[in-house]
Amino acid sequence: MTVKAFVLDVDGVLTDGKFYYTQEGKVMKIFGADDNDALKLLDPFIEVQFVSGDKRGFPISKKRVEDMGYPISLVSTTQRIDWIKERWAPKDVIYMGDGIFDHYVFSEIAYSISPNNADPYTQAQANYVTQRKGSERAVAEAALHVLEKFFTAYNPKKKLRGAKHEYTQ
Repeated sequence: MTVKAFVLDVDGVLTDGKFYYTQEGKVMKIFGADDNDALKLLDPFIEVQFVSGDKRGFPISKKRVEDMGYPISLVSTTQRIDWIKERWAPKDVIYMGDGIFDHYVFSEIAYSISPNNADPYTQAQANYVTQRKGSERAVAEAALHVLEKFFTAYNPKKKLRGAKHEYTQ
């Protein structure tokens, strides 16, 4: 199986999925450690793209994802598969999601991943469920899984090289 894109939801996958409000509105989201570093290992092999359906919190998500060096799009959870089909053949896509509508995407793409705190129905439809929760290195675990399953397994004994954390073979 050849895959070309790894699409990840932000809220509940890259974050803990909770929204933090004050009287002024949504003020922050919690993002985990190591996710960016692990995703960089995938850069030589696959396009990485993020999506978020959180209109009010999109500026927060956009800031973090752009700081990581990846594109992000605001896409309703119910429109994700259509959005994917506009960009890639679904059989070329890996998708990581946690929400109650992500199983619709899972049913049409090549490979699906959910964090272990995903909606139970979505989790049951996933090809792979991480041991970790969203914002607790679930994306890092997923990235290493994708690397091993579809490309070249990460070898922690080999030295990293370059800004994108490519490692020598």
